[in-house]
Amino acid sequence: MFGKDGLVRTGTPAAAGDGPGARRRWQALSVCLVAAFMTLLDVSIVNVALPSIREGLDASEAGLQWILSGYALTFGLVLVPAGRLGDARSRRAVFMSGLALFTASSALAGIAPGIGWLVGARLAQGVAGGILNPQVAGLIQQLFQGAERGKAFGALGSVIGIATATGPLLGGALIALAGADNGWRWVFYVNVPVGLLALPLAWRLLPEPIYGERRGLDPPGVLLLGSGVLCVLLPFVQNQEWHGPAKWLLLPAAAALIAAFVTWERRTRTPMVDLGMFRRRSYALGAAIALLYFAGFTAVFFIFTLYLQNGLHYSALEAGLAITPFAVGSGVAASVGGRVVHRYGRPLVAAGLGLVAVGLVAAWVAVELEPGRGVALATALPLLLAGTGSGLVIAPNQTITLSEIPYTEGGSAAGVLQTGQRVGTATGIAAVGSVFFASVSGSRGDWAAAFRQGLIVILAFVLAALAAAVADLVISSRRGRPAEGGEAAGAVSGGSAGEGSAG
Repeated sequence: MFGKDGLVRTGTPAAAGDGPGARRRWQALSVCLVAAFMTLLDVSIVNVALPSIREGLDASEAGLQWILSGYALTFGLVLVPAGRLGDARSRRAVFMSGLALFTASSALAGIAPGIGWLVGARLAQGVAGGILNPQVAGLIQQLFQGAERGKAFGALGSVIGIATATGPLLGGALIALAGADNGWRWVFYVNVPVGLLALPLAWRLLPEPIYGERRGLDPPGVLLLGSGVLCVLLPFVQNQEWHGPAKWLLLPAAAALIAAFVTWERRTRTPMVDLGMFRRRSYALGAAIALLYFAGFTAVFFIFTLYLQNGLHYSALEAGLAITPFAVGSGVAASVGGRVVHRYGRPLVAAGLGLVAVGLVAAWVAVELEPGRGVALATALPLLLAGTGSGLVIAPNQTITLSEIPYTEGGSAAGVLQTGQRVGTATGIAAVGSVFFASVSGSRGDWAAAFRQGLIVILAFVLAALAAAVADLVISSRRGRPAEGGEAAGAVSGGSAGEGSAG
C-alpha cells in the first residue's frame, strides 16, 4: 500500500487475484463503472445539445445556464452526506437508489415539455449522480486492495477521462442521428435502458452490508456542510447570469458555515466526516491536487466547444470529434497509470501533470498558427498528449489519496474528495469563462484569441497542481524517503479490504 509520502508500502496481503471471488469483484466493478460513466457523461454531453434545446423549447439564456449549472450544483451538494450514508448503512442500497433516481430523472428530462420541467429534471439528475458516485469509490475500497485496487481505480480513471471528453462526441452523434429538433431528447433517453439493465445486476453483484452497528448520520453536520458548499458553488456556477458583486458575499458566509461545520465535527460523537484524514499527507495533498487539476482540465472542454461551435460554426458532431484525441489519450493512460501507480507513487502524478502542461502549451501554439477551420487537426496531437498526461493524474492521484483511508470510511472520504473536485470545476469554469468571454468582447469576436487567453488560465491551475506534487516530492526527499518505495519496509494498510469482498 501507499505510505504517507505517496510511495508504495508492501506487506499488506492483497485480495485474491483469481478464482470466483476475483471474477465477482471485477463484475461488480463493471456495474459501478457503467453507472459512473452515465453520471459523469451528463456533465459534458449537454453542452453540444444547448442550441437544439434553445430552439426546441424556446429557452432563455438563464434557463440554459441552469441546465448546466443546476446539475453541477446539486451533484456537489449531496456527495459527502451520500458517502456517509453508504458507509453507515449499505453501499449497495444507496448505489441502487441513486441509479434508480438517475434513470427516472433522465426519462423525465427526455419528455420535458418546457424549460422549467427540464431544469427540474436536471436538478434531480444531479442529486442522483451525487448519491451514486461516492459509493463507487467506497466499493472499490471495500472490494480491492494492494495492486488490484490501483487497477480498479485505473479503470475508474479511464471512465472519468473518457466520459468527460466523449460527452460532446456522443451528444453530437445523437443529435445528428435524431435531428436537431428532437435529438437533444435522446441525450437523456440514452441513459434509460442502461440504467434499467444495471439495476438488477447491481442487486446481484454488489456486496451486502457488512457493518454490525448502525452509525448516526449527523443531521447538523449535513446541514452545515450542505449550506457551506451551496454558498461556495452558487456564485461560481451562476457567474455568467448573476451580475454584480453581491454574489461574492456568499463566500464569507461559506467560510463561516464551513468553520462551524469543522467545530461541530470535532465535538460530536458521530461526525459525518473524520477530519483526522486530513492529517494524512497522502489525503490532504491528493485532495489539493485534485481540486486544482479539475479547475483546469474540465474547463478545456467548455471553452474549446464554444470556440469550435460559436466561433468556427462546427457542427455538434464535428466539435465532439475534435475533442476525441484527449479522450483516447486519457482512457489508455488511466488504465496504465492504475497498474503502475503502486510502483511509482506520487512521481507518476507529477509526470502526468507535466505532460498536461506541455500539451496545453502545444495547443496554444497550434491555435496561434492555425486559428481557422483546420484547428481541429492542428490541436489533435497536443490534445492527445494532454489527455495522456491527464490519465496519469486522475486515477493514480485518487488511488494514492484514498490509500490510507479505512474502507469503512471510504464513501465519506471519496465524497469529500469529489466535492473538492466539483468546487474546482465550478471555480475553473467561472474563472476561465470570465477571461474567455471578456476576450471575445474585447477582441471583437476573435474566438481563437479568446481560446488562447483561456488556455493561459487553465495552464496556471495545472502548474499550481504540479507545484503541489513537486513540493511533496522535495519534502519527502529531504526526510530521507527512498526514491522508489515498492520494496520499502513499514507497511501501511488502507483498511482490511478483503473483509468486504464480494464473492
